[in-house]
Amino acid sequence: MGVTGQGPQSGDGMEPYGADDEESAAVLRTVGRVLKACRERKGLTQAELGAAIGYSEEQVSSVERGRRAPSAAFLEAADRVLDAGGLLVGLKKDVEQARYPKKVRDLAKLEAEAVEICAYDNSVVNGLLQTEEYLRAVFGSRRPAFSEEEVERLVAARLARQGIIDGKGTIPAFSFVHDEATLRRRVGGKMVLRRQLERLLEVGQMRYVEIQVLPMDREDNAGLGGPFHLLRLNEGTTVGHNEVQRTSRLISEPKEIQILELRYGVVRAQALPPQESLAFIEKVLGET
Repeated sequence: MGVTGQGPQSGDGMEPYGADDEESAAVLRTVGRVLKACRERKGLTQAELGAAIGYSEEQVSSVERGRRAPSAAFLEAADRVLDAGGLLVGLKKDVEQARYPKKVRDLAKLEAEAVEICAYDNSVVNGLLQTEEYLRAVFGSRRPAFSEEEVERLVAARLARQGIIDGKGTIPAFSFVHDEATLRRRVGGKMVLRRQLERLLEVGQMRYVEIQVLPMDREDNAGLGGPFHLLRLNEGTTVGHNEVQRTSRLISEPKEIQILELRYGVVRAQALPPQESLAFIEKVLGET
């Protein structure tokens, strides 16, 4: 596995992965062609189809040209009105994935293949653990600001990734180390932070999740270089993921992985044990 190219950030910080990639564009163009073929077979104009399903002519046109990702409701209504026999409904999953930036899909795919996911964070709570209101506050603090459409897209992508923790089926082991600063930074305000801390306490009780806190009074911190992830895949390889200002990359070079594994081992040793960490989170919650 090679290293992905560097691009705008998306993991747990505040940057998106960037504009739609060609793969997503190809999916949307295919959906558009199928929709147009079904509409013309039915003998309807774009305006007539739009009126029948509750959308404007411009929206129908944008979908057919591959410029807009149709909602599930759009596809369901169009499938019914055009007597498509489930053809359009069957495209919902492809469209849903096409909504997310490519590197989000790449990372989510690796997470789904992982037997263990390890993460160190020192700025904000890890993205897999963020509540919806917390992650909205994270994206909302970005400058220059995201458009509302971009925020919704990023929120949907982040929430989709989180399904790996609460989902069914094979669930990897999780190890999270958070710098104390992530527990005290009032992202979104006091109540948003309180609910985020409560979420950490909830997830920390799961038998396959370990959450550790690295207190700020520690003299040594092997993670000062910034947040990073390690994904140990089921075929035995390990992939790293790190991100800094506007840069996100996946790492597979053995020497770089070795360094990240060393750092993570030291960070875990420097942090409080899991049970003491949960007690520490409860203490911060009481002070918030």
